[in-house]
Amino acid sequence: VRVMESGGGLVQPGGSLRLSCAASGFTFDDHAMMWVRQAPGKGLEWVSAIKWNGGSTYYAESMKGRFTISRDNAKNTLYLQMNGLGSEDTAVYYCVRVDNLSWYGDYWGQGTQVTVSS
Repeated sequence: VRVMESGGGLVQPGGSLRLSCAASGFTFDDHAMMWVRQAPGKGLEWVSAIKWNGGSTYYAESMKGRFTISRDNAKNTLYLQMNGLGSEDTAVYYCVRVDNLSWYGDYWGQGTQVTVSS
């Protein structure tokens, strides 16, 4: 099982980024997926989740209206479109596979750094 994030980088306040997560080694559309982030010096923060077919999406309150999670099951890829970024969004963003029974994250990527700064 492997999940690998890409698309992070440096962006100015108010800007946008789209993160991608390429999944392999498992049946992608059997699992919900989520994004989790960790800001410098802080704990893990759940960002967003999406069910196996993309039919249901969930967001942390501070991300609603700014972030959009989506998936392309034909490409085994998860996305996170982030708009209106602020310094508080600076963090390492992790792509996480969700275990079907526990709904905990069971496989994590290595993370991609997002830095919001002028």
